[in-house]
This record gives sequence, structure tokens and C-alpha cells, in this order.
Amino acid sequence: MDEEDVKAIARLFADMGDSYVELIANGSDESMLIVRALLEVASHPEYDIASMTFNFWHSLQIILTKRNSNITYGDEASIAERNTRLQAFCPAYESLVSLVSFRVQYPKDYQGLSYEDLREFKQTRYAVADVLSDAASVLGGDATLKILYMKLVEALAHSRNECIEWRPAEAALFCIRAISHYVSSVEVEVMPQVMDLLPKLPQQPQQLQTVCLIIGAYSKWLDAAPSGFSKLPLVIDILMSGMRLSEDSAAAAALAFRHICEDCCKKLCPHCKDLFQIYYTAVSGEGSFKGSAEDSLHLVEALSMVITELPPEPAKDALEELCSSVVTPLQEIINQGPEGLEKKHARELSVYIDRFAYIFRYVNHPGAVADVVHRLWPIFKAIFDVRAWDMRTMESLCRACKYAVRTSGRFMGITIGAMLEEIQGLYQQHHQPCFLYLSSEVIKIFGSDPSCASYLKNMIEALFQHTICVLTNIKEFTARPDIADDCFLLASRCIRYCPELFIPSAVFPSLVDCSMIGITVQHREASNSILTFLSDVFDLAKSCKVEQLLSIRDSVIIPRGATISRILVASLTGALPSSRLETVMYALLALTRAYGMQAVEWAKGSVSLIPSTAVKDVDRSRFLQALSDAASGTDINTIMGPVEELSDVCRRNRTVQEIVQGALKPHELN
Repeated sequence: MDEEDVKAIARLFADMGDSYVELIANGSDESMLIVRALLEVASHPEYDIASMTFNFWHSLQIILTKRNSNITYGDEASIAERNTRLQAFCPAYESLVSLVSFRVQYPKDYQGLSYEDLREFKQTRYAVADVLSDAASVLGGDATLKILYMKLVEALAHSRNECIEWRPAEAALFCIRAISHYVSSVEVEVMPQVMDLLPKLPQQPQQLQTVCLIIGAYSKWLDAAPSGFSKLPLVIDILMSGMRLSEDSAAAAALAFRHICEDCCKKLCPHCKDLFQIYYTAVSGEGSFKGSAEDSLHLVEALSMVITELPPEPAKDALEELCSSVVTPLQEIINQGPEGLEKKHARELSVYIDRFAYIFRYVNHPGAVADVVHRLWPIFKAIFDVRAWDMRTMESLCRACKYAVRTSGRFMGITIGAMLEEIQGLYQQHHQPCFLYLSSEVIKIFGSDPSCASYLKNMIEALFQHTICVLTNIKEFTARPDIADDCFLLASRCIRYCPELFIPSAVFPSLVDCSMIGITVQHREASNSILTFLSDVFDLAKSCKVEQLLSIRDSVIIPRGATISRILVASLTGALPSSRLETVMYALLALTRAYGMQAVEWAKGSVSLIPSTAVKDVDRSRFLQALSDAASGTDINTIMGPVEELSDVCRRNRTVQEIVQGALKPHELN
């Protein structure tokens, strides 16, 4: 039988399995014949043929493990029936594990694989990992682990005969890692033996990478199992070897170290000094860490999570030690003077600043973090002053400051004032969007604090005034959507956290005008931020009951209401992509709820501009009736239909869309 005939028969059985999987799941004798045939297909040496069955095993697993929501709690007969069906298919899934596990083995010529071949091999491994997960769902993780452990033992016995053969053992380890989610965190029979084997394996780069990934995958077992934590010194030694051997093994080792510190952080607290030694060896140049700067962030995060679990005083000392290891190289750069700092590549700065961001994010000791930020501020200020033109460095620095503000909150004290003064001044010369998102974080934390009102008001007015001067027409919005996005995100934060500062400010009317110019910008995030800002303005009464603020809001919106309505109707009918329809509809309905029949009249004036050749009177009437219902308080979900219908009618073809937009002229209104 030639290969094409084999493929045709395999495809026939695979299609039969996919089509009748629910009947097969009943476990009848006839259905088991199909299952055995599909196992035969899965055993075929050609992966393309064997993989035809993978979808069937996944679908069958879903049916077998699904809990019927109609079964009442304690319905023992139904539960017993489900368990009987599961047991009937266990032998098939046990066979499947053995049949697919060898397919993840590296080929002998793996070093000569092209980029495409290597990518295809990795995809094969991921596909097999999915099949093993399906099997573990049916068999249970511990039972599947026993099967794969026997594969590992066989592979190691084979490799003793061929001392340089590492590929079968690596394949078994890869499979054991693939089912980690299903193995009990207190498994006592197999996992201790697996962990004892790991240090004895040859440190070949691909194998060591997989070993490191296994250690990370079973970090919860290391924490919870009776013998798990006792294995930690062994696995830490392996991770240190991984960090020194190759780029891939270093990346895997750093990630595993993070998982261990996350899951075992409480038990690791007494060993903080040892963890620092690992960190220094890997990151500070004392060792030969082969990982990237991004990989080193896993180590920073790992140490930060352990510091979080320390009592306040030891945590403060550990935090200062961690920060001093990061600040020293930064201080050396700054000591070269402004000219030296100016010439540095952004990467040379951000590699250290990003570590501060991770420290401030993951060390949850607000007072201690605030003290560190206060001492570091002169260094941060020097970088702000000299590198304000450099977007990459500024984004990195603002991210670090954002996490400092988020973690420290009101412990930040006077440092927050200096930080705001700095970004307010720099934003006038360098319109970096990250200055706006840092300000958003500050507003979220300090917006309701009366003691901060004065400098927050000054910051708000300065930042918005300069942004408005940049975004003067739709072309500017299109050219700088990042500024528009962060500007209106900040404005929404102001409405939610400090409306009493923002609404009465001189900049509020100008910002509403600016939003009207930018509603139809095609950039998704910028457009959504603008529409969300307007919706928040219209919904002000929901969050703020101060009549004076509502009166100021009305004095700004009502004179512009007809124009805002017309731009929103234009956006609804084609000025914006249909994917933004929901956000536009919400803004229009929020306007209608806030201003009632007055808003309906504004909308009526807008849709009356659309020629009857494009929109029939009945569609117009249904749309306006829906808005009238919204004005009277009808649930939004019941009135969406007519609004969507008007949108569909106006978008039905390019000619109609051009007629509608030509009548509404949204870009000519400002």
C-alpha cells in the first residue's frame, strides 16, 4: 500500500472519529473498534499521519471529563456512569501517551536544522504536549507521570550503553514538564525520584534547558510536597549551571528561579543571603550569566517577592541591598557628567532602570519603597533632565516611577511633589506620552487628597494646555495618537478621582473642544480614550452629586451639544470602523441620558442632514425613537437594535457611506 493510500485511510478514520466523537464517548464495543483504529493511526511513524488523530483525542477528552450541569449534587448514579466511561477509555489514553511521547525527541541532525525545520519541530513538540495534557485530564496527572517516568528510566538505561546519547531522556523530561499542571503538588512516589535524577544528567545545553524548565514547572511541588523543599539545594545548583551554559538554558533557569521564589517565598525567607549570592553571581558580573537583560529581570522579580515576605526591618535592609546593586552602575554613568549621560545608548540606562521598576512593583513594603525612592530621586532627576528627549529612556523611567507611586501610595510624601514638578516642566519642551500616563497614576492615588490639591491642579492645567496646543487638527491626532490616548486617559482619571479640580478648571472647555476634533481619529486606542472621556463627562452625575460641577459641565456641553451629536452620528454611520460601534453607541446614549429630549433634538438635526436616498424615513424614525426611549430611562440593551440598524444601512456600500459622510462633514465642524 503506497503512502497516499495510507493517508487516505488515516484521514477516513480521523474524520469518522471527529464526526462521531459523542457517540464514541458512550464506550460501546463498536465505538472501541474505532478507537483502536485511531490508535493504529496515532502509532504511524509519519507525524503528518499520526497527528490527524490529535483533534479526536482532544474532543473525546472534553466529553469524558465534562461535568454535566444538569446533574444534581450527589447524583451518585450519574457520577458513577461518568467514572465508568472514563475507566473504559483509560487503556486507550495510556497507549496514546506511549505512542506520542517519542515524537518530541530531537533529531540526530538537530544542529543542522534550518530555521523553518526547527520551527516545525517546536510546533510538533507543542502539539504533542497538548495531547499529553488531554491524556492527563483523563488518566490523572499522577498516573500519566508514572508512565512517563518509566520512559525516562528506559531512556537513561539506554544512554548508559551509548554514553553520549541524551535525546531520549530529554524527550521524556519534556513530556513530564508538559503534564505538570495535572500532577498533584504533594505527589510522593515519582517526583522525588525525578528530582533526584536531575543532577545526575549530563549538562548538554538542550537537556539542561528542559531540566530547568521542569524545575520551574514543579515549583509548587517543591513548596508543598513533604520532601520537596529538601530538594531545593540540588535544583538551585542545576539552575546556576543553566545560567552559565547557554542563552536558552539561562533564560529557562532565570524563569524557573522566579517560579521557585514565587511559590516557596515564605520558606526561602531564612535563606535570603544565599539568594542574594545567586543574584550577584548571575546579574552583577561576578559570574558568566548567559541570559539577556530581560532574563535578569526574572531574578530581580524573584528576589523582590521573597523580600515582600520578610518582616519590616529585614525587608528594609534587603531592599536597600538590592537597590544598591542596581544604582551603583547608574551612579557611575551619572558621575561622568551630563555630556557622558547624553551620549549613552538608551539600552545602557534602561537595563538598570527596568530593574528598579520590577523592584518597586514586586516589593510590597510601601514605606520602605518610598524611602528608597526618596534617596534615589536625585539620580532619577539627573536622567530626566538630560535624557528628556529620549522616548525609550523616559518610558523606562516613568514606568519605574509609576510602580513606585502605585506601591508606596501616600508614603511618597514630598518626593511626589518633586516628581510632578519635574514632568510638568519637561512636558512643555518634550511632549513624551509617558509623562501623561505617569500623571494618570498619580491622579489615581492622590486625586482625592486635599493636601495635594494645589499642585495637582497646576499639573493638570499645564499638561492639558500643552497637549491641546499640539493636537490642533485631525492630522496631528493621526500623527501623535499616543499623546491623544494618554491625554484623554488622564482626563478620564481626573473626572473619576478629582472632578472638583478638573471640571472648574480653565482647561476643561478647551479639552472638550480638543476631543471633538479627535473623535474620528482612526487609531483604535486613541479614539476609544476620547470617546470614553466624553462618556465620563456625560455620566458625571453618576459619580458626582455636586450641583455646581454639573452646572459647569452643562455650560460647556450644551452649547456644543448639536456638534458633538453630529460627530457621534457621523462616527456611527461610517466615520469610524464598525469595530468601534459599541463605544460610539455608548457615548451617544450617555449624551442622551444626560440631556434627555434636548439630545434627541440634536440627533434629529444630525440625521435630517442625511439624504433620503441613503436612509429611509422609517430607519430615521426608529433610530430617534430608540434615543427617546433612552432619554426616558429604558434599558440600553433593548434599544441597541435600531441604532445598529442605522449604522448598517449607512455602511451598506461605499457609495452610500460617501453620501452620508459628505452630508454630515464631521471633519469640517471644527
